[in-house]
Amino acid sequence: MIVFDLECHGGGHRFEGWFGSSQDFARQQERGLVVCPQCGSPDVGKAVMAPRVARKGNQLPAPAAPGKRPDLPVPAASSPVANSPLPPEAVAMMHKLARMQAEALKQSRYVGENFAEDARAMHYGECDAESIHGQTTIEEARDLIEEGIPIAPLPFPVTPPDKAN
Repeated sequence: MIVFDLECHGGGHRFEGWFGSSQDFARQQERGLVVCPQCGSPDVGKAVMAPRVARKGNQLPAPAAPGKRPDLPVPAASSPVANSPLPPEAVAMMHKLARMQAEALKQSRYVGENFAEDARAMHYGECDAESIHGQTTIEEARDLIEEGIPIAPLPFPVTPPDKAN
C-alpha cells in the first residue's frame, strides 16, 4: 500500500488516499474514482508531501519531559482531514444502514461461496427464486452483471453463520 497526500484543485482541500501502487492511483484517477471527500470535485491531484522515512530500529525517540505532554495539532471541527470524527448525521446514517442490512439478511439465506452458482440457477429458472447472500470473486460478480443477473454488494461485511459466536 502507498499513501498519497491529495489536494482538491477546485477547493484547496487536502486529504489522504491509500492505493495499491502509483499506477493504481493513476487508473482510478482516469476513471474518475478519486474525488474530494469535502466537495466531491474530481479535480484532484497529488499534493507536495514530505517523505516518510522510518526511524532505524536502534534509534528511540527522545523521552518527553516529565509532566509535559507533546503539543499535538487539534483539527478544527470542520477540518477536511480524513481521520477526523464523522459528523453525527453520517454516524446516524451508517447505524440505520447497518440495521437495514441486518433486517434484509434475516429474510435471506447464506449460501457462502456458492453465491454465483446459486444466483445463476435462480435467474435461469433451474431452482426457485429466493433472497440469498454469500461470497463471490470480483470476476464472478462481473460475469453475473454482464449476464443481466441482478446482484449488489452489501455495505458491511457479513460473518458466515458457522463463524459467528
